[in-house]
Amino acid sequence: MEAAFKARIDDLLAKNKVLLFVKGTKSFPQCGFSQAVISVFKEIGAPFETVNVLADQEVRSGMKEYSSWPTFPQVYVGGEFIGGCDIVLEMHKKGELADLVKKAAAS
Repeated sequence: MEAAFKARIDDLLAKNKVLLFVKGTKSFPQCGFSQAVISVFKEIGAPFETVNVLADQEVRSGMKEYSSWPTFPQVYVGGEFIGGCDIVLEMHKKGELADLVKKAAAS
């Protein structure tokens, strides 16, 4: 992984407590998994930002190496990789996701 790419992603994660790497945007998700994850964060009511991996090939390919996760969406809370759609939905169902997001927002 190139140092410049890693620095770019590290900077994005430092500036955003909750960051979702998705196909599409917050207002126009372009796959069902991205839609599901975005819906969960909207339901929680926590501020979050998205990065459209379809709009940037470097991000789309580089994030797979950065996170060691082969698919999108990829969810980061407090700079830490949480997982993809299934993990986020399970955490939300158990009530763990909202707590994690609140802790990250408070830090």
